[in-house]
This record gives sequence, structure tokens and C-alpha cells, in this order.
Amino acid sequence: MTDTSYTRLRLSLMLLTLGLSLVPLFALGFVIDSEFRESYGDKLTSNLKLVAHNKADALDVFLTERVVQLEMVAGMNTLDSLSNQQALELVFDTVHEASPSIIDLGVIGQNGRHVAYSGPFDLRDVNYKDEPWFHQAMLKGLYISDVFMGFRNFPHFIIAVKRREGGRTWILRATIDSDIFTGLVRNVQSGASGDAYLVNREGVLQTPSRFGGKVLGQASLPAYRPSGDVDVVRWTEDGTELVAGIAPLAHTDWRLVVIENQQEELSPLLRAQSLIFGLFLICALMIAAGAYLSVGSVVKRLQKADKARAAMDAAVVQSNKMASLGKLAAGVAHEINNPLSIIRESAGWIRDIINDGELGESTAVDDLQEATSDIERHVERARTVTHRMLGFARRMEPLQEDVDLNMLARQTVSFLENEIRHRNIEVECRFDQDLPLITTDANQIQQVILNLLENAIDAIGHDGCIEVETRPGDGAVVMDIADSGEGISPENVSKVFDPFFTTKPTGEGTGLGLSIVYSTLKKLGGGIDVRSERGVGTTFTITLPLVHVSIPGRQEESWTE
Repeated sequence: MTDTSYTRLRLSLMLLTLGLSLVPLFALGFVIDSEFRESYGDKLTSNLKLVAHNKADALDVFLTERVVQLEMVAGMNTLDSLSNQQALELVFDTVHEASPSIIDLGVIGQNGRHVAYSGPFDLRDVNYKDEPWFHQAMLKGLYISDVFMGFRNFPHFIIAVKRREGGRTWILRATIDSDIFTGLVRNVQSGASGDAYLVNREGVLQTPSRFGGKVLGQASLPAYRPSGDVDVVRWTEDGTELVAGIAPLAHTDWRLVVIENQQEELSPLLRAQSLIFGLFLICALMIAAGAYLSVGSVVKRLQKADKARAAMDAAVVQSNKMASLGKLAAGVAHEINNPLSIIRESAGWIRDIINDGELGESTAVDDLQEATSDIERHVERARTVTHRMLGFARRMEPLQEDVDLNMLARQTVSFLENEIRHRNIEVECRFDQDLPLITTDANQIQQVILNLLENAIDAIGHDGCIEVETRPGDGAVVMDIADSGEGISPENVSKVFDPFFTTKPTGEGTGLGLSIVYSTLKKLGGGIDVRSERGVGTTFTITLPLVHVSIPGRQEESWTE
């Protein structure tokens, strides 16, 4: 796809997203406005239900997050690891930093005794076998208690998660900070007469009431029949008309009670109407911004996926080309080997005639002797080239043989001699003459060196210098291949070994060469590093162990980039 196509796609997705989001939003606004005009009482009831429902959802989210955190800690750790006091304290510090509302953690065995505890209280030797919450947790697997005094002697509630592990049952328990939880409830209070609190099934206060008493006191609510959704209850207290929205919480038997003074709430109705329109405008702007960001992200991912697919297709094409080239090289090598054998035998036959003296002694015989030597030398050179072609074309079993890295590098450089001469590139070899032999796969190492040399030639282009240096290392040998090319930009140095990453123009490289170099050296027990400076050049450093034990039965395919 072209850039214009991506732009059209982005615009179409934006319009579709905005249409599906804004049309329902503004339709809802029109309905709400109509309802406000029809009945002030309906407005109060709907608003109260919405507030109670949303805050109940927020409290459910708060409890859900704490439950998920506790389940993750229990699921990602074992009883033995959490039984270690230091480990538990480290886990608690991490959890407390993420969620300050969790003020302690305890690991409790199936007999009810604390195995380990981390927190501000001295509870390590406490046994909970007679506590109601312990039996509920063992029975249900997950339990959120009512607020109670407990061993801490102050109102609090706990979340407990049961786990089975290797025939053992244990509980991870967390105490929730009542002040933080109470703060979540109190921020619903509105007006001079508004109130909000939590009660359990028996009507006992789980958070303090603004006018109705402290925690664990009895709430003063009129009798009503719960419906399972948000209930609205009206009553008169001391001449004041009150209305309460009562919403159940999903994870506990608690109910959120939000109380409002009806007369007080009706007074700002007109201001609320303007505020609602303003809120809808903000929502529309947020939806528009979200749609722009999300659609942009989707289109960018699509572009990235298309580029990756194109690179993969190019890699497959390149692989097929190299396979065909390998077969062609093998065929050419076999066809050349037969005439070379005949030429070599004929040259030997001529040399035997000369050595027997059948041609006598003359200047022509000496010239013939020299010509015969030239024939044999060039036949040997051609035979070496065809042998290399066969070595690169075949699928070879990894070998473990003694390898002279200096000789291998020298042979590889000679393999590229024509290309180097054509581009007017100077190759400077500094080989350590005391370099020890290494035990590895010579064919794969030669392919690594060949690939790096070809990359160096491509980086230089014309008129440059390549330096190849070997030296001993600590239990290894080291080879540096440096070029005088343009170098690699700092932001790309860390990406050169990533698959499909290439700085070459499209169609001139698959981005697989250095990735395969990296994986090949890793399999052989070695490694590779890169140093580059823009405008100066690039140096690749290969490290190979003196001895490498290969994996039997593994095969590697030859390749070039």
C-alpha cells in the first residue's frame, strides 16, 4: 500500500469510530436533557442511582485489584518461598509500594498458624484456626471479611486467598487500610446533608457515617426490600426529606448507601444542565482524541506488519536464489573438475617425457618444462576454487577439527581477491604467528568471515581499506575485521544483529546476514561485538573458544548475504 492509501484508511477509520462513538453519546445527551425537563424527581433518582452504581463499581474495582494482586502473589510464589521472612518482606515492600492500601501480608498454614508475617504488627505467632474468616477462606478459596476488631484491636477487614500446592493448603492474607477505603466512600458525600457509608447484611456500619455513628455501629436506615440492583429509598427524618441510593457490592455482602437531601439537590438543576452539556463536549473531545491516537496506532502497526511481510518475502526469494545458486555452483564445479583432471594428467605425461630425456636438451625443452609447471599450478588453483564452490553449495555436517584461524582467514581473503582488486580496496592482514589452533567447524567459521568481509566491502564501496587482525585471548582466539566505510549511526548499532534489519536499499539486502553470523557463533560457543563511529568505520570482533563441543546430529546450511 502507498502512503496515500494509508492516509485514506486512517481517515475512514477515524470517521467510522467517531460516528459510532459520538452519535450514541449525543443521543444519550438528548434523552437525558428530555428527562431532566420532564421531571426533577426523576432527575434526582437517576442521578442518585448513577452515583451509587458508579461508586459501587469503583469500590468493586478497588477490591478486585487487591484480590488480583493477592492472587498474583500467591500464584507466582510457593509456600516455601513465602515462608522465608526476608522473601515475604521483599514481596510485601513491592506490593505495598504499588498499593499502599495493603498494610500487611501473612502466610497462614492449614492449621491456622502464621508461617510468616510482614507488617507493622506483632502477629507472627498468632493462630487463626478459631477465627470465622479463616474457616470461610478455607471453604470458599477467596474471602473478603466484614470489618472486625481482631487481634489488632482496631477496626479493619482482610482479603484471604487459598492455594493448594503439592498436597498442602495455605492462605495468603492481606489487611486493607480502613482509612484509604473509607476515603473512597466519603468522596461521594455531597452537600451539607449528604452522607455515604457501607453497611453489611445486618446493617452494621463498615465505614463511619457522617451523621449516623462510627464503624461497627448500627445504621439508621428504613426497612426496604432489596432488588439486586440500585434501590432508591425515601424517608423523612427531623422534618428533612432524604433519599438514599443503595447499591450492592459484587464481592461482598456490603451495600453502599448514598444519602442526599432532596431539596438541596434540586436547587442547582439549571446549572447541572449546562454542566452536562459541557461534560458531553469534553467526552466528545476525549473520544476524538482517543480515536485519533488509536487509529494512528493501528495504521502504524499495519504499516510495520506490511514492511515485515515484505522483508520476509524478500528473504524467501533470496533464500531460493541462494539455493539455486548453490546447485548451479555444484554443477559447474563438477563439470570443471573432469577437464581439470585430464589437463593435469596430460601435464604430468609431458613432464614424464621431458624428465626421460626423450626430447633432448634445448631452450625449447626448458620453456616446455616451465609451461608444464604453469599448467599444473593453474590447474591446482582452479581445483581449489571448485572445491570451495562445492563446500559452500553443499549442506555439510558440522565438523570438529583443528583449525588454523590465520590460514582460514587468508584463504577467505583470497576467495574475494578479484572483488577486492576491482573495487581498489586494500586488505591489511596482521596475523599473530603464535596463534593456537582451535577445535571447531572450519566451514561455518569460513562462512562467518566471508560474510563479514563482504559486508566490509559493501560498506566501503570503492577506494578503502580492510584490516584483518588475529590475536590470542583468555582461553580463546580473537579476530578483528575493520573497514574504513561510513560507519553505523549510534541508534542502529544495537540493531545490526536483529533479523531483517538492514541499512541497505530495498532489494539489496535481506537483513539476515549478521543475524545468522550472530547465531552461528553462539552455536559454536563464540560471540561477536561491533564498534562503529560515523565517518570513521566499523570493527567487528569475533571471539572463538579454543575447544567447542558441538551437538550431534545438528545440521547447518551454508549461506552468504
